[in-house]
Order: sequence, then structure tokens, then C-alpha cells
Amino acid sequence: MMQEKIETAVILVGGEGLRLKPITNDRPKPMVEILGKPLLLYTLEWLKKYGIKRIVFGVAYKKEIVMDFFGDGSKFGIKIDYSNHTVEGGTAEGFHLAIERFVDDENFLAMNGDELTNLNLNKLAEFHLKNNSFATVVMSPLKSPFGVINVDKDDFIISFIEKPIFDNLLVSTGIYMFNKKILDHIPEKGSIERSTFSILANNKKLKGYRIDGDWITINNIKDLQNAESILSGWFK
Repeated sequence: MMQEKIETAVILVGGEGLRLKPITNDRPKPMVEILGKPLLLYTLEWLKKYGIKRIVFGVAYKKEIVMDFFGDGSKFGIKIDYSNHTVEGGTAEGFHLAIERFVDDENFLAMNGDELTNLNLNKLAEFHLKNNSFATVVMSPLKSPFGVINVDKDDFIISFIEKPIFDNLLVSTGIYMFNKKILDHIPEKGSIERSTFSILANNKKLKGYRIDGDWITINNIKDLQNAESILSGWFK
């Protein structure tokens, strides 16, 4: 019988956030505060809204900060488990161990903990289950961090476009829907993006889902400031 609902999420929250230092000297990147509360709490609230009942946090760097704040999840109305991995093991080790140890569901959400989104999780789940793929990668148009210059054939500048969005160039958001069969293709260490996804793509087992909402990734101080501005708009 086909699974009808997605109720489990695996989230990697063990990143050091080197480009966010000194803010991350005493906490992992997903616990950096935005508008007075941890980034990760926004994700938990989004997941609860769509009926997620259980979260597995893949923890590594400063894991006690995450564990002390969220506990077993009971005060947030959701069940939380913790899977330890090493920072050096990368996303492959983080996802592999978390799935192997705690995930029983056939299909589930997986994501990096430094992402914020308001995408419709029901629509993503419907797309994933309908296509019966090993993995679905949520994609977003490329947002250039730079202004772009248009020139003519003689290199005369025609126009400047400030930080354009390229709809024809898509990037991974770090948000995925997995079938548990993916575990057979995740190495014990390394990058799931470079290893697993490359294999699945070559075998036509990887689908892309164009995001239907906003997406923010937090990599540096500027991203943090931008997230504050966008989140203020979400909650007006």
C-alpha cells in the first residue's frame, strides 16, 4: 500500500558555520538566532504545520546546544531523536547514520538545518510519492549575489541588472524527499550531493521539484541580515 502522508523529517544540524564566526563559536549554525529565536525553531514550526510528527536531528558540532534546547520534543508537541555523527564525515555520514538508526518510514523529508522555507510540504510530498523516485531535490532559481552587466558585440555596456534571478538556472535548496531505498546508495562518509545524487541522476532515479515558495539559506552575516528582512515579511 502506498504511503499517503509524510510524518518523519531528518535534519542535519551539526555544521560549524565557519563563515558565521564569531556568532557560531558557541553554537552550531542552525541555532543562530533570527528575530529572537533559533533558525531551527522556524523549521520545526513549519514542519509541524504540515503534520510532521517526528524529527531526527543529525548532530555533531556543539550538539549539546541543540539537545538542551529541544529535548525530546515534548514541549514542542513533536517527537525528537538525535543521531550523532562527525563533522568530518560530511552530509553522507550524517544522513546515513540518522536514517539507518531511526527512520522506519518508507518515504520521509530530509534537509540541511541551515535552510528556511515556506514551501508547501503537501505538494512536495504528493509530487515525490506520485513519481516513486529514490529522491526528490527541491530546486530554486539561481539568485545572483552580484549585479550583472549586459554588453553588445563590441563590448559596449548596454545595461546593469542588480542581483537578477535566473529562472533557467536551478540550484539545490538542500531540501529533499527520500525513499528509504536511498540508504543503499549513501556512502559512510563524504558528500551526499557529489556521490549519491550523481549515481541516482545517472540511473534516472532522481527527480527535481521546483520550489513553490520562498527559500533562504544562511551561510554568512549578510545572509543572516537578509533572512531577518524576509522573515519579517512572512509574519506580517
